[in-house]
Amino acid sequence: MTERIRFHFDTLCPWCYQTSRWIHRLVELGEVEADWGVFSLAIVNDGSEESRRKGHAKAARSLRTVVAVREAEGSAAVGRFYAAIGAAIHQRGEDADDPEVVAGALREAGLDPALGDKAMADNATWEAVQAEHAALVERTRSFGVPTIVLDGGDGPAIFGPVISEVPSDDDAVELFRHVAWLTRYENFSELKRDRTMMPDLETSGAGPRPPA
Repeated sequence: MTERIRFHFDTLCPWCYQTSRWIHRLVELGEVEADWGVFSLAIVNDGSEESRRKGHAKAARSLRTVVAVREAEGSAAVGRFYAAIGAAIHQRGEDADDPEVVAGALREAGLDPALGDKAMADNATWEAVQAEHAALVERTRSFGVPTIVLDGGDGPAIFGPVISEVPSDDDAVELFRHVAWLTRYENFSELKRDRTMMPDLETSGAGPRPPA
């Protein structure tokens, strides 16, 4: 049976973007149906030196655009926009805060390129980002991205999985089924090991692996 999930993201996180590519493939395989929600690393890390150094505030334009896209075209359009802006930021090294980069991602996603400017002209879009972030944290105690919420966003939530490469189709499905089982197992709270590989993205410095 297809599982409906809600995937919360901040556009600036390369690890989250990599996990989202796995989710997009699961959608294509019919394993999940995905809704897309925002989470702000700038808000959760407000005032920290690390957040300032990493430029988390630069995600505000694209996150506010997500709100405008959802209002205009629905959640599926958000998924397309996130895929496009994520590729721009994490595969081509473009500036997340550049209006032209956002407009280009909107065009790539088949959306009105003016939505980015409209989002920035309306303070309600930032209020919506703040409210969505706060609601997720309050209900699930989420602290970072990627965060996956089962049952269409109404069920249990889990941080991760953090992956370096998009797995093969068989592994992608197997990984999701394990993650979903652990998320529903109330006796489980944490499992972690050091990251052994950088994400397989051009901007990570590792770059894609050569063909086998």
